[in-house]
Amino acid sequence: MAVVKAFMASSAGKPLEKFEYNVGSIGPEEVEIKVQYCGICHSDLSMLHNEWQMTTFPFVPGHEVIGEVRAVGERVQNLKAGDRVGLGWYSKSCMHCDTCLSGHHNLCASAEGTMVGRYGGFADTVRCHWAFAHILPTELHSQSVGPLFCGGITVFAPIVEFGIKPTHRVGVVGIGGLGHMALMFLSKWGCHVTAFTSSQAKAAEARKFGAHEVVATHDEASLSKLAGSLDFILVTSNVSLNWPLYLSALAPNGRLHIVGAVPEPIAFPVFLLLAGQRSVSSSPTGSPARIREMLRFAAQHKVEPQVEMYPMSKVNDAMEHLKSGKARYRIVLKNDF
Repeated sequence: MAVVKAFMASSAGKPLEKFEYNVGSIGPEEVEIKVQYCGICHSDLSMLHNEWQMTTFPFVPGHEVIGEVRAVGERVQNLKAGDRVGLGWYSKSCMHCDTCLSGHHNLCASAEGTMVGRYGGFADTVRCHWAFAHILPTELHSQSVGPLFCGGITVFAPIVEFGIKPTHRVGVVGIGGLGHMALMFLSKWGCHVTAFTSSQAKAAEARKFGAHEVVATHDEASLSKLAGSLDFILVTSNVSLNWPLYLSALAPNGRLHIVGAVPEPIAFPVFLLLAGQRSVSSSPTGSPARIREMLRFAAQHKVEPQVEMYPMSKVNDAMEHLKSGKARYRIVLKNDF
């Protein structure tokens, strides 16, 4: 029976402390990963504070795991000890419902979150079903690739799902942990990209990540000039905006797609949707198939998040840095147990 070393919170909002637990025997379809790096996502903070009312305590955060396969169950055929792999938000699904069999495992009603109802990746070891452990392309670096497994796939999946074309003009709202990866993906996809940010201090970096134009999020005059010009707007921020103005910026058949967890209800004037046959949609992370597609694209086009490194022993400092909004642009913990 293996003993896992981890960092846990005993109740909502409490600092993370060292913790050990017995993980038991490995299941026949499980993979055991020796954690080398684990990214920090805003979801870790939300879960720590039980903002979504789905956290169980003691709580071990972490769902952007990069590591080495240590052991596999007897039915696992695609992975072996020593393989370099990544694990994201989901760690298991039923594998037999219509949703799973159609390739959308991430939408399975019984999908298991890597840190939901079980212990996550702020640890020296984590386990998952074999379908959710992804071999990393050699071109991608272990220390920086972790955030692709949550924030990265969250912004990449809609590009594929909605058939975004290289000829499309697109916008990305919010240039943070999600948004900076969206800029890289969309610019490498071949699109003309407009970045919307509330911080003009990020304008130069937005262009470095691939933006062709930068517009202030609340600059209504500049937004008005974009009326009818964008085929796709990806909202990565979690704040309320002047939604009618963003809808008006869409071209006919354009789509406003929201991946940021905006907490307030959103109202849209139906006439703006009707008049241009516009759409509003949202999505979570992506399926295992989409993750593998994303990894191939990232390797081919050299897309890797910009990260700041902390030792895992300084996890509380790293969480505070994320909470402060000063992270540029993702934080990664290096296992130093």
